[in-house]
Amino acid sequence: MPDRHIFLIGMQGCGKSSLGKRVARETGIPFVDTDAMVAQSAGGTVNDFFDRFGEEKFRRAETGALVLLTRARPMIVSTGGGTVMNPENRHIMRSWGRIVWIDRPLEEILTDIKLDRRPTLREGGLAEVERIYRERMPVYRDLADVTVRNDQGYHMAVYTLSRLLQERF
Repeated sequence: MPDRHIFLIGMQGCGKSSLGKRVARETGIPFVDTDAMVAQSAGGTVNDFFDRFGEEKFRRAETGALVLLTRARPMIVSTGGGTVMNPENRHIMRSWGRIVWIDRPLEEILTDIKLDRRPTLREGGLAEVERIYRERMPVYRDLADVTVRNDQGYHMAVYTLSRLLQERF
């Protein structure tokens, strides 16, 4: 069991939630998804939250979810793709955990991502995905304590993340 949270960061569609859930199941470490926390607080989905309250309120709620996690036992925490863009969120994650960047090539993200399920991407399409990717990559890179490449398939990424947690955290 890690002594601090393991924050999974990365682009939408990189595999944070699916990898985090699977590794949590295999290791017995609790798992939480901050997007799900925020959505549940409003009684709906992330898209519902965005539609009802907008992105600014979502981002504030995202920070609130991270603050709540500072009082929880260590978990694997999947964060939203844009969580890292707020300096306060970066400070919370650095102070309360270790940060793992799930790095997946843009080409693979573009083949898998469902734009209608991603409120920040619905209107801009694939061009918006590419713009956000370029904007966030340096932040992910700078913030990460360690990087897990997710370009060799799901099972290899699960294996890599599981070993990382067992050996380093």
